[in-house]
Amino acid sequence: MAVRQDTLWNRFLQPIFSFLLDEEEMKQLSKSKDWEALRDRVCQPDLVYPDYYLSQNFHGVEGGYLNLDAAITYDPITQYVLPPGETWVRQEAINRIGGQPQRILDLGCGTGSTTLLLKKAFPQAEVIGLDLSPYMLAMAEHKASEAGLRIEWQHDKAEATGFPNESFDLVTASLLFHETPPAISQSILREGFRLLQPGGQVTILDGNQKTLRHTEWLTNVFEEPYIQDYAKGSTDAWMGAAGFDAVQTEEIWWIHQITRGLKPLGVEEAMVSQYGENTEEGIPAPAF
Repeated sequence: MAVRQDTLWNRFLQPIFSFLLDEEEMKQLSKSKDWEALRDRVCQPDLVYPDYYLSQNFHGVEGGYLNLDAAITYDPITQYVLPPGETWVRQEAINRIGGQPQRILDLGCGTGSTTLLLKKAFPQAEVIGLDLSPYMLAMAEHKASEAGLRIEWQHDKAEATGFPNESFDLVTASLLFHETPPAISQSILREGFRLLQPGGQVTILDGNQKTLRHTEWLTNVFEEPYIQDYAKGSTDAWMGAAGFDAVQTEEIWWIHQITRGLKPLGVEEAMVSQYGENTEEGIPAPAF
């Protein structure tokens, strides 16, 4: 386990967050559930964790996300590090989703904050949240139960989900890419492309790469081992290389970005979309 010693987080931010956070409330939450039993319920016991996930600490937590403390502290801390407001930022991504998707996969869902918002926005849809951390999934399941929302939770890798081809019409990822090496982020997009039906949408919410290129100090402050590699890349280019069309990135409040794309329609689907169903003579009839 690579451990970064005496970071700015240890020296400065940890005391600040200790002051901001309700430690008693977090202790009560920690004691309120049998988290190990909840973890076991969602855990895929034979899952092999990738080295990029095992070999790093994240956010000052020893052991990264394979630690209950990460799940307990994630939401209380995140509300302060996603200005101007965590829910507002996540909702901005959801507001840009077109149509009424019926089957949604939220990759790297963490504690399920975006996943819950997706289910609220599209209550008729089947929504699945996927993450590598069973502790984060246990917290997500707890939050969904408290909110009365029916969501399926899957313990697996975002770059190799095991779901069938073309089994979703919306794939999302929030705050995931800056926590994975760029090669893995690109693999995740290729996996998303495989999973989407023709015409399906992908929506990626993360830090603004242009801004992050000038904030290298964040790597030390928040123990983000991959954030500078993420900043040097281009989500637009990664999505184009994965095969997505109509790729566009929108900056949100200077420090966030939302990138969207579509899986192209095949030749037959494109003709039907343009002309409507075939007539009896086999000539496409105009769609009105």
